[in-house]
This record gives sequence, structure tokens and C-alpha cells, in this order.
Amino acid sequence: MTLSAVVAEVVAGTPEVSWSIAVTGRPGAEAAHDPGRKLSTASIGKILLLIETARQIAEGTLDPGEVLRRDPAVAVADSGLWQHLAVDALPVADVAALIGAASDNYATNVLLQRVGPEAVRAVAASLGLEQTALNRMVGIRPPGVHTKLSTGSARELAALMLRLARGRVISPAVSARVDGWLALNTDLSMVASAFHLDPLAHLGERLRNKTGTDDGVRADVGYLRGDQPLAYAVLANWDPSARPVTGDVMEGMRRIGSEIGRT
Repeated sequence: MTLSAVVAEVVAGTPEVSWSIAVTGRPGAEAAHDPGRKLSTASIGKILLLIETARQIAEGTLDPGEVLRRDPAVAVADSGLWQHLAVDALPVADVAALIGAASDNYATNVLLQRVGPEAVRAVAASLGLEQTALNRMVGIRPPGVHTKLSTGSARELAALMLRLARGRVISPAVSARVDGWLALNTDLSMVASAFHLDPLAHLGERLRNKTGTDDGVRADVGYLRGDQPLAYAVLANWDPSARPVTGDVMEGMRRIGSEIGRT
């Protein structure tokens, strides 16, 4: 079965789900479903923050050793490790590593304060992104309250991942730094689950990815490194109050990942 056929089966088997899917980079190994559709992507937009952080470091306007302190005004109770650690201050590079490794929301808020939301929007525009954005800082949310931390389309995100894989996001140095932060990601539960990697130790592997999770949202974007890299973006949105479909979405993502791995 071809990758396109697998994608079509996954979409057909989950009619309650809005999908945006794109796989690109290698002739004969490309597939898409509604790739221009703009969906909620949860934490995927943090990639833009990492890119802008790497850009400022490369330009010398941000010191990777600059110490940032936790700010109770932007505390968060969702994903991440820093809220559970005793240390109140970390260097910029470590804060970015927490975002890459654990999608750390507290670290995201602190780094976004330092780098600047306007700068993140500007770097997204400079990369030609129209549907992909980091919309707001994550705060402590009351139960049942949902926010769209970020949005994006599979076409834009897969193309961005391919540029990263090729070292063409702003510069090779910026791309390499972001690649290093994404290499730390511990969430291999979606598309990347098909590659059977150790989620806590896969630095030497060819996979790089970032995920986004919220009620009614699952998103996984990434790339397989190599002489001819292959990039993917698989985004899914659904009504979390309707029939539970999370398991079907996760299984569908794994099926797509399995076919990507065969290419």
C-alpha cells in the first residue's frame, strides 16, 4: 500500500476528525490531504520561538548563557519540567532545551518574554508563513477552558521542517541549533511512534520532531535527516465533547509513520 493510500484510509476511517497532512522531500514518497487547511496545533508554534531564539543567538543579540528567572506572573500548570524543579533561574540555552525536550510551557513563557512576541511574529513572516503562528503565551487555564496556543497548516509546517533538515532556516547555524533542541524531544507517541526509538535517548538517530497536544488536538511535525531528507506534518482536530476518537487518531498517526519509515 502506498503512503497516499494509507493517508486516505486514515482520513476515511475518522470522519469526525479534521486532518491536514503533508509529507514532502523525496520523489515518490510524498502525500497530502487538505495540506492548506489551517488547524489548531497546540505546542507546534513553539518551533517559531526556538527559531527566533537561535536567530538572536547567531546574531549576537542574545547570549545563550544569559540567566532567565521564573516569573510567577507567567506560571503554568500544564506540560513541562521547570515548574517541578527547585532551581529558579536557568540560562537561555537550557530554557530552550526544556522546550525542545518537554514542550515546557513555563519555559516557553519565560523565553517568550525575553525574546519578544513581536520578534517571533516577525521571524514567521520572514519565513513566508501565513497560517503558522504562535498566538499567545500559555497561562494557567481553568478546567474546561481551551486556548489556541498556535495554528498552522501541514503544507507550511512540512515545508518548514524540510528547510530545517536542509539547513536553510535563516542560516545553517540557526538550523543546526534548532535541530539540536528538537533532537531532545521525548514525545514520540504519534507519527514518530512507528520508528521504535528510545524517547529518552535518540540524539544519534535521524528523526527530529515536535508535537502538540490539547483536548481535541494532536499534531506531529518533523523530518528524517539524511542526504535526501523527508519531512512530514500530520495535524488532527476534533470536537472533544463528541464521541472519543483519540485512540483512532493516534493509531492513524502511527500508520502514517510506519509507511513513512518504509520509504
